[in-house]
Amino acid sequence: MTLALTALVGACTPTIGVPVAADAADPLCARVVLSLPDELGDAPGLAKLRTNSQATVAWGEPGAAVTLRCGVEPPGPNTSCQAVESGSGTVDWIVLTDEAGTWTFVTYGRDPAVEVQVPPAVAENRSTSFVADINEAVLAVPQERACT
Repeated sequence: MTLALTALVGACTPTIGVPVAADAADPLCARVVLSLPDELGDAPGLAKLRTNSQATVAWGEPGAAVTLRCGVEPPGPNTSCQAVESGSGTVDWIVLTDEAGTWTFVTYGRDPAVEVQVPPAVAENRSTSFVADINEAVLAVPQERACT
């Protein structure tokens, strides 16, 4: 009975479509994804959702989810590089925002790179400081370069 109930509840959980990254099959991406938190940010946090692609994770609500892709192309040096500290360590992120208000964070100096996209619906209502919650998982990818 419990197994049937668990399967039924899991079947009701929405699946978020997230494009797969070119290097998603890198074994380090599996380590990153398996180490990610079930919830992002302060209470009430953004709960983890199911995704349809390898090496991807989403948190929040369908249509307004924070998404993560591991295995994106590592970026070159950029003036938008910021060191984000957490209790686990420091991760350098390239931080960009587009005209629509979507924030994009891409790890700098790590291969494979990790990309996090924060839609306007999330960025308008909460701080993007929850990116620090992802640091522990990203530290599974060795750092080759640092922000200058």
